[in-house]
Amino acid sequence: MQGTVDGFSYGLVTPLVAYFMACLGGALGLRCTTRSMLVAHSWRAGWLALGSVAIASGIWTMHFIAMMGFSVSETPVHYDKPTTFASLGVAIVMVGIGIFIVGYRGATGTALFTGGTITGLGIASMHYLGMAGMRLNGNLEYNTLTVSASVVIAVVAATTALWAAGQVRGFLWSVGASLVMGLAVTGMHYTGMAALSVHLHGASSSPGGDSAATLLAPMMIGPLAFLCLAGVVVMFDPLMVMGKPDWTPTQQRPGVPAHSTAPYGGRRPLPRTGRDRGHRSSRTPQNW
Repeated sequence: MQGTVDGFSYGLVTPLVAYFMACLGGALGLRCTTRSMLVAHSWRAGWLALGSVAIASGIWTMHFIAMMGFSVSETPVHYDKPTTFASLGVAIVMVGIGIFIVGYRGATGTALFTGGTITGLGIASMHYLGMAGMRLNGNLEYNTLTVSASVVIAVVAATTALWAAGQVRGFLWSVGASLVMGLAVTGMHYTGMAALSVHLHGASSSPGGDSAATLLAPMMIGPLAFLCLAGVVVMFDPLMVMGKPDWTPTQQRPGVPAHSTAPYGGRRPLPRTGRDRGHRSSRTPQNW
């Protein structure tokens, strides 16, 4: 017997709030990733770690806010707590690996492809592991083709977002990239949900685990608090809220930080000597 699945029990409320959370986590995470490319090597890991957890927390919160609107008419839906927590851990680890690859290798070529693929697979793994934590009087069945499409969307979205983070542009650029990323991640979620069907068991029984409201609402307090903290860190860093940066990365050399905040693209003008000032008019601009 097939169950009647409804992913929009609260109308457009849960999809819109879920999209907002995906955009918020993406904006903070991408901005932290961009910031990591403009600081000394010793600070880079901290910014990348902050960005990884922000993106993973935003995506995880988006998923379970959307799942609060999910219901099956013929049976209550409960959630297993350890599996639900595990999905957050998987998201943080895999998104972190992808972001660290791009943060240290650059958002180009093989590093971008590898980092984007791992990050996208982390997003998809979080989604389907979270779905595996559902407990109801039936079995979950998936359409293989639609599941494959959802994974492709996740990988493309992650790769595009990491490429945008590597462009080292202003805050508005990251905001635009986060809006696109939020749309893609939310689209991936509902594409995965479209692949789902529920085959109910013959006998009615009460599934184990906690209900969506009992389990999910308290669990989201932690990720939401972290996103607020990350937002405070971002907003109080002056280099994060300015427009297009007025510094440019310098070429990495032994003993020199990968990026510099000095003007002239990291090069300082040579001091003029008295002889230079006295003969300035006779020198060509190339010799100044």
